[in-house]
Amino acid sequence: MAKLSGKVAIVTGASKGIGAGIAKALAAEGAAVVVNYASSQADADAVVGGIAAAGGQAIAVRGDVTKADDARALVTAAVERFGRLDVLVNNSGIYEFAPIEEVTEEHYRRQFDVNVLGTLLVTQAASPHLQAGASIVNVSSAITHVHTPGAAVYAGTKGAVNAITGVHANELAPRQIRVNAVSPGFVVTEGTHSAGIVQSDMAAGIVAQTPLGRAGQPEDIAGVVAFLASDAAGWLTGENITASGGIR
Repeated sequence: MAKLSGKVAIVTGASKGIGAGIAKALAAEGAAVVVNYASSQADADAVVGGIAAAGGQAIAVRGDVTKADDARALVTAAVERFGRLDVLVNNSGIYEFAPIEEVTEEHYRRQFDVNVLGTLLVTQAASPHLQAGASIVNVSSAITHVHTPGAAVYAGTKGAVNAITGVHANELAPRQIRVNAVSPGFVVTEGTHSAGIVQSDMAAGIVAQTPLGRAGQPEDIAGVVAFLASDAAGWLTGENITASGGIR
């Protein structure tokens, strides 16, 4: 039997990359999935179409996770369409690298608004609808302990996500709601391609230091998220699993 049969999941930032991989993996395990997107409806519809073609259930819902009204509307859409909510994956995130000399207020606020405020607002909106046995998975990053030069602000946002994960795990534990995090290493996505990272010296250096000898793929992260979302991880909360091919 599929690990998530009968469950309903929201995945933020799920129109491409790691988020799309997570949405597909949850659907393959039997969950009905709400594919959240911020701008590209075509990409979100393609993810929904792929899930439907494989026999799963999914809808695409636009929403800016940095806006409380949008976060509430996203959760409302999930509950109205599927009748419940069991899994929330806070995946929406942006990254911009810059040395300290080039850090600006806008550079800081863009990343903290999406990566940190977005996680808080969607969790806040989802919380009243989650019942005992529900699971929240926050997508963090291995960059918090790899310490890549130029990533101070991005790493700061993910350090905040790690702290939020621990706090919410304790805060929601009395309701039997689990909260965990996954910290991906370097993953090949549309975003890392378009940012020029995939073919960069930085990427080559990361792969060279990775014990398993390759870059990650979205499905490498998606499988870990699907496990944490399932009852098989029912004794895990407040954990942060580094999915990085062994790099530390």
